[in-house]
Amino acid sequence: MAGSDQAPHDIENPCIPLVTSMSEELDGLSPLSSLCCIYRVPERLRRVSEKAYTPQVVSIGPLHHGKEGLKAMEDHKKRYLQDYIRRTRVSLADYVQKVKAQEAKLRSCYAETIQDENDRIFNKPWMLQDVWPDMRLLENQLPFFILEELFDPEKIKVSSNNKNIERLSILNLCHNFFKTLMHIEGTDGNMEKLCASKVEHFVDFCRNLYLPLPLKPHAKGPLETLNTPSITELHRAGVKFKVGSPKNLFGIRFANGILEIPKLAISDETELTIRNLLAFEQCHCMENYINDYVVIMDRFVNTAKDVELLVKHGIVENRLGDSSGGSTLINNLADGVIVDSNDFYFAILCEDLNEYCRTSWHKWQANLRQNYCNTPWATISIAAAICLLILTFIQAVCSVISALPSKR
Repeated sequence: MAGSDQAPHDIENPCIPLVTSMSEELDGLSPLSSLCCIYRVPERLRRVSEKAYTPQVVSIGPLHHGKEGLKAMEDHKKRYLQDYIRRTRVSLADYVQKVKAQEAKLRSCYAETIQDENDRIFNKPWMLQDVWPDMRLLENQLPFFILEELFDPEKIKVSSNNKNIERLSILNLCHNFFKTLMHIEGTDGNMEKLCASKVEHFVDFCRNLYLPLPLKPHAKGPLETLNTPSITELHRAGVKFKVGSPKNLFGIRFANGILEIPKLAISDETELTIRNLLAFEQCHCMENYINDYVVIMDRFVNTAKDVELLVKHGIVENRLGDSSGGSTLINNLADGVIVDSNDFYFAILCEDLNEYCRTSWHKWQANLRQNYCNTPWATISIAAAICLLILTFIQAVCSVISALPSKR
């Protein structure tokens, strides 16, 4: 019989069960939303410093909510919610309704599926310092739009030294808060850009504070070589160092033998901030400004001697105290970064520095100045020796001339 000669369909096609299983898994996947802006830090970055990405005091978003070490802050968060509702005279039900209406959009902001369905602090400076670092962690964020939705400046009065301003938006409050704690100068001009653009969360806000206005697109370009002279090598080549403008972290410039670098404070807080800005940039942003800054600083600093030179010229404020620790911190920041040699922000700077160091005259001149004319007395001694040598030479020439037979 013809029917008895036919094998079952799944035996004839052993791939069908696998295809069916994979199809079910693929159908169950939701596409990554274009709103996604809060990510788990990539493992290649996290393995360098777990603490730099993990909240220690307070969970802000859902990724670390419910962790045992963060539960102590939950009651404080509820007290602030209670106080906020009392001041705004808006019912809890109204706020819950606002959040519920944005639930789908909120969940779309996270790179992984969220399954969770469910002034006693800031008057104490030590508590502010404890909470503040957790607000800069990429995995510990809330989408900024929900904060703007809940914080209605028409209903909340904020005290201000400026009598012309009775109320401030959440954007203004964040600006005043972060620029003070991060010690960033000249960020007032960035507010216009922040108001006109979409802010994803606190980490994105901090990154925008660091970015200069305007960024110069012509400064970027292909990087001919990954080798860039260290600070010590530049010093030996006669490069002079100068503190750059504090208003622009990226304002590293080289002209006429002078390298300008904006001041950088090295501390554990610096590491935490830059690591999370870097992680967000790699996960979300098209431009690698923070990444390229970390790379160029890593090229400049190879040893404790490099840090000592930067401290000597006022470019680095080493709050770690130890130059070796400062060097290690800067080098560790670059662990896991990716260098795009075809689109590097400091490419032209690197080329100019390499070209300057290849000129032998600069090295000879620097060697003379640093090793032989490094004090006024040494300079006077060398000048006297040169004068004596010239006089000796003149005397020898005169003796030779006088010894020659005169013509009659």
